Amino acid sequence: MFTDKTILITGGTGSFGKRFAKTVLTKHPEVKKVIIFSRDEYKQFVMEHSPEFLPDKEKLRFFIGDVRDKERLLRAFEGVDYVVHAAALKQVPSCEYNPFEAVKTNVLGAQNVINVAMDQGVQKVVALSTDKACSPINLYGATKLCSDKLFIAGNLYVGSKPTRFSVVRYGNVAGSRGSVIPFFQKLVAEGAGELPITDLRMTRFWLKLGQAVEMVLTALERMHGGELYVKKIPSMRMPDLAEAVAPGLKIKEIGIRPGEKIHEQMITAEDARNTLDLGEYYIILPQIEMEYVRHSYPGAKPVAPDFEYHSGNNDSWLSVEEMRRLISELE
Repeated sequence: MFTDKTILITGGTGSFGKRFAKTVLTKHPEVKKVIIFSRDEYKQFVMEHSPEFLPDKEKLRFFIGDVRDKERLLRAFEGVDYVVHAAALKQVPSCEYNPFEAVKTNVLGAQNVINVAMDQGVQKVVALSTDKACSPINLYGATKLCSDKLFIAGNLYVGSKPTRFSVVRYGNVAGSRGSVIPFFQKLVAEGAGELPITDLRMTRFWLKLGQAVEMVLTALERMHGGELYVKKIPSMRMPDLAEAVAPGLKIKEIGIRPGEKIHEQMITAEDARNTLDLGEYYIILPQIEMEYVRHSYPGAKPVAPDFEYHSGNNDSWLSVEEMRRLISELE
């Protein structure tokens, strides 16, 4: 699939972008080129000179640019076969305080990526989504839901162009920047006498960064255009995570924060009628008519009419010991 192909990653200097680029360059040496498209010149400099990327430096390219800038995207997408769209404003409080900026990047930026991908004849585009786009209760989630809808609907506008669009949805990545695990570890290292949890009922999915990368690679390989992929992964309870990080340390319930949910939600009951079970993955089919997508998965089974998928109703749970082992693997 990657033989002599050029891949571009928007937001490519983030945690996902760096891991995705390294995975492709390592596991698929037949790739022609990997382009990192992002706004931060310093992060690009650090990435370009990082020892882990030096062996593949001749296949790595860097473009300074913003998804808000359509003209820059037109130049960057020239000759590109696959695009992975990871660029977004993601901090919930920041998006609430700067709503127009969130719309410009997450919504209008998505529209630019879609239009330019079609204009430049990109073959496949995979956009990253988030659990917060599922029944959104904050602006960040609302902009990402809008982005998801734009990418899915993009398949209706391609005409005779070869471009196809799909979406991959996942939640917080364990151990990543902004994750609760390094926050807990920092408090323990500073000698804190207790760990704060917003709500003792809270659950979360456990997803490693490598799994997020594999999800996107799977989507690029299998996609026909219009699918939204959700991987089946285990859940954890937040009090159990606190016990795994700091056995016996006191827990303090501090109250749920604005825009925060008790459970990470990936598929709503309203999506159930359009959801297929592929074993390792669920696929949400587009609500608008794209019969070719439905017929592309003949072995898939429809889920129950009242089906929902969130971290609180999962049938796979991590124990404290399992989490402790997985945390040690993140370090």
